[in-house]
Parts: sequence; structure tokens; C-alpha cells
Amino acid sequence: MKPPTKKVPMPEQEPEERIKNFFEVALGYSEEQAIIEARRCLQCPSHPCVSGCPVGIDIPGFIKKIKEQDFTESARILKKYNNLPAICGRVCPQEVQCEERCVVGKIPGSEPVAIGRLERFIADWEATNVKETKSNPTSSKGKKIAVIGSGPAGLTVAADLAKMGYEVDIFETLHKPGGVLVYGIPEFRLPKSIVEREVKYIESLSVKIHLNTPVGKAISVEELLNDYDAVFIGVGAGTPKFMKIPGTNLNGVYSANEFLTRVNLMKAYMFPEYDTPVKKGTNVVVVGGGNVAMDAARSALRLGAKNVIVVYRRTEQEMPARREEYFHAVEEGVKFKWLTQPLRYIGDEKGRVTGVECISMELGEPDESGRRRPIPIEDSRFIIETDMVIEAIGTDANRFLLSQFKGLALNKYGYIVTDSETGATSLKKVFAGGDIVTGAATVIEAMGAGKRAAYWMDKFLNGEYDPWR
Repeated sequence: MKPPTKKVPMPEQEPEERIKNFFEVALGYSEEQAIIEARRCLQCPSHPCVSGCPVGIDIPGFIKKIKEQDFTESARILKKYNNLPAICGRVCPQEVQCEERCVVGKIPGSEPVAIGRLERFIADWEATNVKETKSNPTSSKGKKIAVIGSGPAGLTVAADLAKMGYEVDIFETLHKPGGVLVYGIPEFRLPKSIVEREVKYIESLSVKIHLNTPVGKAISVEELLNDYDAVFIGVGAGTPKFMKIPGTNLNGVYSANEFLTRVNLMKAYMFPEYDTPVKKGTNVVVVGGGNVAMDAARSALRLGAKNVIVVYRRTEQEMPARREEYFHAVEEGVKFKWLTQPLRYIGDEKGRVTGVECISMELGEPDESGRRRPIPIEDSRFIIETDMVIEAIGTDANRFLLSQFKGLALNKYGYIVTDSETGATSLKKVFAGGDIVTGAATVIEAMGAGKRAAYWMDKFLNGEYDPWR
């Protein structure tokens, strides 16, 4: 039978149901659906999809085994390259990475193979059907690695180095491991039980995770540099960024970081079972056009907001959010106000936000990002009434931690300067990767940085690579 030209649709909760809960929206493929989708793969010899994957997964290999119904071998192939497949299958932007290069998607009238959905399927199948997933490392090399941060980059570098035979300690400031995976991404996109499952696999490799241990406070940088043979910094970029317009200090104006951390990590949506209060706005304005803005808007809706409006200074075409997340938000009733820039927040006599004064924009010539620059239109000011604003306009580096590393080279934005291929920093035996180097990016890009760093850290520790000579 000829394979379908379109992707097998992903089963999902209906919009009118899912806005009432925080359960996962996408429900995952059945075995039958996964096999049908796997049959769409042409197994092309040049496998361009692999070149689009930051961690270099053997995509044709694991999909071929799904087609053959050998799910165990498919999972083994996947885990060889990716330590967090169930996470990547849910949150990675496959549409602009592996799937964008899929040959099937180049055929007129066809869609690319649903690589991300198949990755999620096989990872979930393995979790349900294979009880022992521990990967036996090579013999111990007798050397110790310190990893700062347990986000995607830190977990990846730790797992890969542990598999090579190194003793790895992860130091995490928060009370749960996972970094942005636990504090930033909502339950309805990435259930925290999935993160816990993936972390347990990494711990099974003998990686030790020290929670509630902020480096620079609970343990000094000097101790790490003295006690470990190499150090990897993977702390992400979690410092909130504000527009700093008048009224920012009004009650009801949040950063997306605080709002999502309360909701996701601290389970505010389950209050009072979890003792974490969070404001539940009625008319909510979210500022920004990325995935974080979509997460904040959709979370506010699930907390009971009657109206949620996303304001973005460019148009839908320039919006950086994944199309899937945008379409889900639209389905759920989130409204979008394009070409709109907030100027100030308006408050009442009690210091509570009551409105956002905005100005309409038009697009001019492209800026350094390649997108057309938004330009204010004269005499176009207007007010949106609101009782809650969430700014989702990006993040900054953790300057306190980085200041503890004396002599560590930073760029003008406060991020760590590294060798782009190896992750080596200006400090001997210190490597870095992920958002603390690139600024806010994707989970899989951070994992790719962790994977490359692990390779070169091994070379350094074996005396085959030393950029600090």
C-alpha cells in the first residue's frame, strides 16, 4: 500500500477540553500510527535529515526499525545519540531542523516525515516496555567532572562523559533537576514526569546530582577548580528581562520567568495543594512573540483568564514562536494584536495595573536579525484594559555566578565567550555551552553544545586537545 503524502495526524485533546486542564495536549502515536508514519521515510542514502539534527541522531536508522516493528532496537539507536529523546520529541523545533531537510517534504503535495513524533513514540514505548535502560559506561578513567546546571546542556554533557567512564557531579541551584525543562516549559507541553524519567536514566549512569547547591554560595568556584579535572558551565540564561517602560513596578506586571516558574516548577496551578500562590488575571496581556509568550498566554488561559491578548511589535510572519504552539494558542482562544508596542502601564490608586498604553507599528527595513524593523506610527496610541501583564521578551545571563569565575571572558551581552566548536572558555579546563553562551535558544541546540563539549573535554583530559597552552 502506498504511504500517505501527509503526516499521520497527532491525536490531541480538544481545545474546549484542554483549556480547562494542564494535561498534555498532544497524546502521542499508537503503534499502528507510528508504523504507518515510519513507512513514509524513503531511507535516502544521503540522509540530509541527520545534518539538520544538532545531536546527529541516526534518523533513518531508528525510523527503519519502527517500520520493521523492532521498537527495542529503534530505542537503542535513538539513545546512542540522544540522552533525552522523550523531551526532544515533544519540544524541539523539528520543523526547522531535521524535518526541514527531509526529502519527502520536497515532493510536491507531500509533508516531511514526522521525525519528532516518531522520536517521542519510541522514547515513550521504551519507558513503558523496557524496564532496564542503563547504559554501561566504559571502565573508570579516574577523573572527576563538575557540571554547573542541570538543564539540557548540563544533563547531556554529564551523560556523555559518564558513558565514557568519568565521575560526574552536577550542581543545581533549584530543588529539582531539569533547568528550563522544569521551570520554563508548561506541563501541557512537557509533563514533568517525563523530565523526571529522563533524569533518572542519566542518574542510572552514576551521575550524581546535587540539588539546592548554588555554585558561588553553597560551594565556591575555587573548590570546583581545585577538586575537579574539568568544569562545564551550563546554567542557561534565566535572568528576567523587562522593557523598563513606565509602570513596570505596578502590581500585576510579571516577567514570564517568574510567572512560569510559579506555575510549572512550583505547581501554582494546583494551589492550595501546592502552597504557591499566583495571580489569576481576568484580562491578561502578554508581551512578546516567542515560545515563552505562547506558554505564558496558554497558561494564563488555563488558570481562568477570560481574555488573553498577545501583543507583538511585528507580524505573524516574523514571530519566532513555533507554528504548532501558535496554532494551539489560536485554537484555545488566545487573541493576537500584531504591530503593537507597549509604551507604558497604567495603574489605579492602589498601584495595580489597569491598562497598557500602546502604539501601532509598521515594518521598515530589515535589522540585524534579518527581520524588518518595527517603526512607530504617529498619532496611533491606544489603551488595552488589563489586570495582568506578562512580559516575555527574552532573558539575560546570571551575572553573579559568572563574576565568580575570575578572568572568564564574556561578550558585550554578558554571555560566556567560547570556542564555537569545542566549548572551551578563556579559563583553563573550563568549558561552557547552551543558553549561557548563545543566549536563549532551543533545547536541542543546548544539547548539541553539551554533546560537542563532552567530546572535546574527553580529548582535553586525554591530553589530545589543549587550547590553553
